Amino acid sequence: MEGNLISMREDHSFHVRYRMEASCLELALEGERLCKSGDCRAGVSFFEAAVQVGTEDLKTLSAIYSQLGNAYFYLHDYAKALEYHHHDLTLARTIGDQLGEAKASGNLGNTLKVLGNFDEAIVCCQRHLDISRELNDKVGEARALYNLGNVYHA
Repeated sequence: MEGNLISMREDHSFHVRYRMEASCLELALEGERLCKSGDCRAGVSFFEAAVQVGTEDLKTLSAIYSQLGNAYFYLHDYAKALEYHHHDLTLARTIGDQLGEAKASGNLGNTLKVLGNFDEAIVCCQRHLDISRELNDKVGEARALYNLGNVYHA
């Protein structure tokens, strides 16, 4: 399958056919693989295709929004990062995923910090911290404290 995916990037018509036939999860996994290998632009294409294909699994969709936000952040497209992290936060809240809400709040806080929206960033990082403490998530708590410190330091 990996060989097919590589040739897919080279052949646009195959790309279009693949997008229509592939499952949302397959596309998202390829997007994740591409981002991890350093090709976030190609990864974004796969994540966006996954969103277009759609899924009834809202937790998977939330994860895709998160990864899209992270990829756009890496590409320095902070407006798009903010958009997708907002989608992720909204969806996490809708499905009652507190851990997802905490992570999305942290991602929003980091993006808002880079954009210079420090007051909003503090609110998001604090929300990340509060939820992490509620869930007794020590790793999340540490990340939230680190991110909060970065906002205050900026």
